[in-house]
Amino acid sequence: MTHLVDLSKKPYNLDREAIDWVEKTIASMTLDEKIGQLFVNMGSSRTEEYLSQVMTDYKFAAVRYAPGPAADIWEQNYILQTKSKIPMLIAANTESGGNGAVTDGTKIGDEVKIAATNDPKYAYELGRIAGLEASAVGCNASFAPIMDLSRNWRNPIIANRTWASDVDQVIALSKEYMRGIMEHNIIPFAKHFPGDGIDERDHHLSYASNPMTKAEWMESFGRIYGEMVDAGLPGIMAGHIHLPNVEKEMYPERDFDDMLPASLNKTLLDELLRGELGYNGAIVTDASHMVGMTSSMPRRELLPTAIEAGCDLFLFFNDPDEDLAWMKEGYEKGILSDQRLHDALRRTLGLKARLGLHKYDNCREQIMLSKDEAMALINTEEAKRISNQVADAAITLVKDKQKAIFPVTPERYKRILIVEVDGYKGGFGALINSGKKRASDTLKELLKKAGHEVSIWENTEERIKKLPESEQAAAIQNVYASKRPISAITDNYDLIINLVDVNSGGTTQRIIWPAAKGTPDQPFYVHEVPTIVVSVQHPFALADMPQVGTYINAYDGMPNTMTALYEKLAGKSEFKGVSPVDAYCGLIDTHIWRQK
Repeated sequence: MTHLVDLSKKPYNLDREAIDWVEKTIASMTLDEKIGQLFVNMGSSRTEEYLSQVMTDYKFAAVRYAPGPAADIWEQNYILQTKSKIPMLIAANTESGGNGAVTDGTKIGDEVKIAATNDPKYAYELGRIAGLEASAVGCNASFAPIMDLSRNWRNPIIANRTWASDVDQVIALSKEYMRGIMEHNIIPFAKHFPGDGIDERDHHLSYASNPMTKAEWMESFGRIYGEMVDAGLPGIMAGHIHLPNVEKEMYPERDFDDMLPASLNKTLLDELLRGELGYNGAIVTDASHMVGMTSSMPRRELLPTAIEAGCDLFLFFNDPDEDLAWMKEGYEKGILSDQRLHDALRRTLGLKARLGLHKYDNCREQIMLSKDEAMALINTEEAKRISNQVADAAITLVKDKQKAIFPVTPERYKRILIVEVDGYKGGFGALINSGKKRASDTLKELLKKAGHEVSIWENTEERIKKLPESEQAAAIQNVYASKRPISAITDNYDLIINLVDVNSGGTTQRIIWPAAKGTPDQPFYVHEVPTIVVSVQHPFALADMPQVGTYINAYDGMPNTMTALYEKLAGKSEFKGVSPVDAYCGLIDTHIWRQK
């Protein structure tokens, strides 16, 4: 059976007036409008001409846009809400703060950083500030919090983005985030059901699978989603993640070949989530261009299959004309049933009614704050203060086996070398981060101001790339053939700080060592010169440099984080962070430090 929504119950709790609005709105729709209301658009432009055209042509229910300046996003959302026939759900990815809604918003910190403060109030503050800044510019939905479990340090998706490895901690912090963001009338869509962080593949680019048995799943992700459902979670994102062993236990006769990711799987969405866990809210698919979804079946089939499986909103068009036609075709062929189509519409419109949008049919401009009021709420002094508090509380001294290495003062370490340690630099990440101030530059400035002599090592490969192409091959060969005296390092530096800036969320998030021999690129010198390693992205860099005696997770390289890091290195502030994940990566050698 299909579990149908009850709009009078949690998480909707609608009164008769609101339910009547939902039913009246559905009754007034044409079939094309109903089909359009199944989609979440990804806007490619913020012009009034574009926004008006796509709303007229495609009649979508919601939008999830890329962040931009607050003033521009306010204008975009004002157009969406005042020009649409039916009020819009406008979503942002406020996983780490208001910066997910507007580029000039406040980044408080990724979830793992918040968890490292060991204080649930900061999960509430993350949600509250994200909600304040997002709602100021007209957002009313967010694809957060992330409720995955960080149980595999090789997982490329959620290393920084989820709270922790512990079920109780994930539940507690998710509840606090939800409480904070819903204070500002934002609908949170928690993700990624049925649970990431166990596999080590990127479902943007391949199948991904959660291998848990049903008993294991019910004790972990089942508890997380069950408790959040009981707490009133209104939205869930279905990931393109298989749950094969659970499904096999539910249906032993099924072949693994026939099992689908959750976003296309009625057993997981309708029977497990809505049936066994009692979820009555709305479900959105994860992005529909991801290979974990697209490799499961032809697109013309997966569109209606996703809604029939239990998703209420389909995230992003591939080609809007093609996708709308295929969704409609699937309905007309019976792949998407009439019952499931209308249940999806009720759930989405129910969210809009819960937000109170049905009360603004004749005064849409009143849904939003005035532009001046909105701009005054972005990146306030209070929000920056919370961000600074999180930076101070989160930084974690993971490995502390060089007991005499602190404090870092000019009297003890006059000459400091900073070595940037990178991962894969290609792809869109390199373009997105191009021109941004690096953590190494901020830390260098702070150390120089304190009286240190500081230099940043030029990566050997980067130096060779600057040579004429005809000289590069010989230079690389010379790197491998040459020998360097240890004194080249010991005579010139009193302390070396390795800053690991490996992209979190990238498909490859391992350190990639440059072609080098006897140079500071690689920390071979841990028993020659005092050495400190700091990761300013994902918290698992120790796996690739287990030989170090002092390892710190800063979780990001924001200027306020680097300021807090300097204070701790210099002995002016205590290390307070408590790692919410296994930063030793389950390896024996990461614990080892050979005393001199």
